[in-house]
Amino acid sequence: MTDPETIAVYDARAAEYEQITAGEADATLRAFIAALPPGGRVLDLGCGPGGSARHMAAAGLAVDAWDASAEMVRLAARHPGVTARQAGFADLDAQAAYDGVWANFSLLHAPMADLPHHLAAIRAALKPGGLFHIAVKEGTGEARDRLGRVYAYYTADSLGALLRAAGLTPGAWRTGRDRGLDGAVAPWISTTAHA
Repeated sequence: MTDPETIAVYDARAAEYEQITAGEADATLRAFIAALPPGGRVLDLGCGPGGSARHMAAAGLAVDAWDASAEMVRLAARHPGVTARQAGFADLDAQAAYDGVWANFSLLHAPMADLPHHLAAIRAALKPGGLFHIAVKEGTGEARDRLGRVYAYYTADSLGALLRAAGLTPGAWRTGRDRGLDGAVAPWISTTAHA
């Protein structure tokens, strides 16, 4: 279920979020792109303003970019080669359609109870051997930030167990700390898993 308050924050602050997330592709995105077949099909699930989708399209990938925020979709659709659509995580019903799925700080807005279903849908949408990148904020439990966005927090152990239960094999874990839209510096974890 998509949280209306979270989406309202992103609709209202899309341009500001675009400025925060703009820039060159980081090492994780570059490695993800390099590991996909030339011209492969990828889904940017929870694409925000489309920064990652833009880099993937520029590298020659066929990019579908989904976000529940209409304003984020409008921004993402401006990038050449990006097919942007307003859609939520629960709308994913593709079967063996994607070489890669990129969910960078997006699934952390899904209720924790819904994540197993979303991961199973992602696994089904991936072609055999496909790649799935996920990044979330590190911690435990669920809470709203000072802007009103809902978050679910994970550790490498808890997220790794969920990935494996969905038939995905996590790769190396990456960690860091970054300042978010709410101004707070928070720890995060990410991994690229194989179907």
